[in-house]
Amino acid sequence: MSIITIQLGQCGNQVGREVFQAISTDLHSTHGLCSKKENDAYQAASKERFFSEEKMGVPAARAVLVDMEPKVIGQTLSGALRSGSWKYDHQSHFCQKQGSGNNWANGYCIHGPKHKEAIMNLVQKEAEKCDRLSGFLTLLSMAGGTGSGLGAFVTRSLRDTYPNSFLLNHVVWPYSLGEVIVQNYNSVLTLSHLYQTSDALLVHENDAIHKICAQLMNIKQISFQDVNQVIAHQLGSIFQPAYSSDSAVQYSRSPLGDLMEALVPHPEFKMLGLRNIPQMSENSLAFSTFAWPGLLKHLRQMLIANAKMEEGIDWQVRPPVPGLPLPQKQSPNRTAHFNTSIANLITLRGKDVQTADLGGFRDPALYTSWLSAQEAMAVWKTPRAFNKYEKSASLVSNSQCLLKAIDAVVSKAWKMFASKAYVHQYTKFGIEEEDFLDCFTTLEQVIASYASL
Repeated sequence: MSIITIQLGQCGNQVGREVFQAISTDLHSTHGLCSKKENDAYQAASKERFFSEEKMGVPAARAVLVDMEPKVIGQTLSGALRSGSWKYDHQSHFCQKQGSGNNWANGYCIHGPKHKEAIMNLVQKEAEKCDRLSGFLTLLSMAGGTGSGLGAFVTRSLRDTYPNSFLLNHVVWPYSLGEVIVQNYNSVLTLSHLYQTSDALLVHENDAIHKICAQLMNIKQISFQDVNQVIAHQLGSIFQPAYSSDSAVQYSRSPLGDLMEALVPHPEFKMLGLRNIPQMSENSLAFSTFAWPGLLKHLRQMLIANAKMEEGIDWQVRPPVPGLPLPQKQSPNRTAHFNTSIANLITLRGKDVQTADLGGFRDPALYTSWLSAQEAMAVWKTPRAFNKYEKSASLVSNSQCLLKAIDAVVSKAWKMFASKAYVHQYTKFGIEEEDFLDCFTTLEQVIASYASL
């Protein structure tokens, strides 16, 4: 089944291009470390998922590009064309001459209704190219105006138009020190609206990805492209084909449906975090060997201690021991705190994948009391290696991993709102103070729900 990607705003379009480039590179890599039959099945499943075959022979990404300024879309289209291995359909983009001025209300209340018909027509054309539609993956940032405001509006329109299709929002969380002065307002408005319309939100934090670039990839002067390539690699590692059970004879047919089934057992809990191991520079990779026990030991502790990368993990954090009294509930801002999971999805790719022992992830102490470890943990596997790594593991987790980040954004936004700072910039586009209060209430409920696990 196919996934249609909706790239929204500058960040969404730049990340989207890197995602399709990572998938295309993986498709054409010659070191799959598996049989030709296996490789052919993997390539066929991936192509159906992400590309439509064009008469000219170069596959076209199943994507719709949306921005309120033409510059980034122009760069994105030409960058894809230069790769020579894939392209965007030249009719599948929508842009205007003026942006949203980093104002969520401008994107949601003005640009959204004004351009809804044109954007949804492009989505319909892409949907009609699919033999079977699994659902939609939207790529957006919370900090600006188009990705966040127009992104929230388009998400709502997708839900209204395609009520039975799966809808996953990939959200790039802004740097904590700030890119835009009103980014916390934009973030609160975006999150609360997406929470009410999306099936799940998959989050990447810029701060965490920046650290991976600096400490694991050894990049000295980090650009947005470097950050986006790490995000793209991690997304590719979960969305490329894998077998959803040991007895499966074909690759998962409904990737978004299987993801939701594995990770979102309750509509109150739909915040997903993503970790991937190993990640390193090409130079380091040549001198490295990996074994499943070591990779999975690190990945498990990354989950328990809520570490975003394998370097600097706090090994002191342990799951609670059954029979002993639970420690006092921690505040969301406490640093070393056991990260309780609702559900986890582990994807293993590469050599000797059948020998990997995942018993450590089936420990009931990792999960809430209302789901058994068997129900709460899912595993996808494939002997086909991903990109340059002989063995790799990815973990998508519905857990308390984003609790601290949400709490920080809401607190900063509330401090500004309490003094009415910049609120007038939103009210002039139609967002009233009551709308802000509703959004704060929605997110306070999300924080309370995750904190109570």
